[in-house]
Amino acid sequence: MKEQKPKKRQQKNPTHNEEKPSVQSFQTEKPTKYFPQEEIGKPQQTSRDNTRVSVRGTKAKSCAGRSKSLEQFAEETVKTQPEIPKDKTKASPKTKTAKPHSGKAKLLEQMVEELKITEAETIIEAKICAGTMKSPEEIRKKQQKSFESITKACEPQLQGGTDSILYTTLDKLRIRRNERSDASKVINDIIKSIVEHLKKNTVSFQEVQEPLRTGSYYENLKISSPDEFDVMLPMPVARVDIQPFRDDGAFYSVALKRSKSPLSKFKDEAGILSASKMLKEFREEVTKCVKPFKEWVLTRKKKGCPAVTLTTEVNSVTISLDVVLCIVVQSSWPPFTKDGLRIEGWLGTKVRQKYKYLPYYLVPKYEGRGTMECDGVLAKDIWRVSFSHVEKDILKNHGSEKTCCEEGGVRCCRKDCLKLLKHLLSLLKERESFDKFCSYHAKTTLLHACCSRTKDTDWHTSNLGHCFQIFLKEFEGYLQKGVLHNFFIPTQNLLSGISDESCKSLAQCIRNERYNGFPIFK
Repeated sequence: MKEQKPKKRQQKNPTHNEEKPSVQSFQTEKPTKYFPQEEIGKPQQTSRDNTRVSVRGTKAKSCAGRSKSLEQFAEETVKTQPEIPKDKTKASPKTKTAKPHSGKAKLLEQMVEELKITEAETIIEAKICAGTMKSPEEIRKKQQKSFESITKACEPQLQGGTDSILYTTLDKLRIRRNERSDASKVINDIIKSIVEHLKKNTVSFQEVQEPLRTGSYYENLKISSPDEFDVMLPMPVARVDIQPFRDDGAFYSVALKRSKSPLSKFKDEAGILSASKMLKEFREEVTKCVKPFKEWVLTRKKKGCPAVTLTTEVNSVTISLDVVLCIVVQSSWPPFTKDGLRIEGWLGTKVRQKYKYLPYYLVPKYEGRGTMECDGVLAKDIWRVSFSHVEKDILKNHGSEKTCCEEGGVRCCRKDCLKLLKHLLSLLKERESFDKFCSYHAKTTLLHACCSRTKDTDWHTSNLGHCFQIFLKEFEGYLQKGVLHNFFIPTQNLLSGISDESCKSLAQCIRNERYNGFPIFK
């Protein structure tokens, strides 16, 4: 009988194919003090053997149908596996014992990784079979949400007083109501006098229409003080031939088809309406008009500038008024604007169509040398397209919801972000030579940003710090590439006349302010 006992133990050897121990029983079984005579001298099972037995146990349970669900079992298996730290400088005790046999340690680590991959695939297959796997769209949304949270976490955190600095800066930039009303009264009075003078005392400009008030002040985007005003005086034209000047789609030559137009005296031999001649006479008439008003001073004409600039003082603050003569074109917009004004996802298709039916304006402005000639037309005689009236309406009605920033509605931070960027640019200009950058670059960046983040909730005022960070990063991206497309004319690059060195230098200055908590605002 004593001789037969070892045979029975051999039949219960765990390497037999008919019966395999489960992972749970194997891991929870405690070693006993008694060892059979055959097992004396055998090396103890390593974690590699445990891994193999675990895999065999998984297969045995799935085949026999006695285990839990694949997902639950895989999670338990992962928990029970020995964790192999990725940090090679701090190895676990088990890893240290394998150092003399580096090949075995690497093999063990590789087997554990393969086991984890297999377990993950098993879980996915089980979910698909059970019908609990999410759709690709749901997975994409979840990944996007996770990406946004990671991006937000990786941004420079607005800690301490940085977020409050932005609100404090905005409060300083706010214009007081009495300052606004005093400046507006002075501007309205002089504009009224100029229009009356043109109607009564001139022949060329007697058909001038009501002033078109544009610019930051009338868009509620003026900062610090009401010291700059822009007013356009439109002249109607009928039946004109518009031809592009160069290939950017922003500048045009204008030919009058109607011979009895009051502006016919400004045509050249080829029938082209000369912007330089027209602007010269307009400047002379404005000079005559403001001569009796001693408080107003006419500034010197700037090269390529379409405006006649007047200055005066209101409450010890010097304010300037840019009066711009323009012509109104009552026809469809130029072909170069076809792919511009992409506001369908933001303000809607109907709003875009409404804007497309509006007339557009041409102002006497050129770039580069005025003597440059293209197709027989001098640069000083061309006109630039202006959509200031559309910009003003968009910024006043900027919400995807009609009640955005209205009384009783939810307030957004779109305009606040633009004000802060304009203020940042003005402060950086005082330090560096960034004169070629203007507020219109910031405004165009905001229009593009609103089309990419269309919902009002993307611009909630409580998220000012986060929104301003994203807004600045987008502006930096345009500067790094040296490309900022006109919002209405995508073929025009607003940064084409600025060197790459200046663009990248400004981007670096803004990045430094962003990562250091905007010390320039303190």
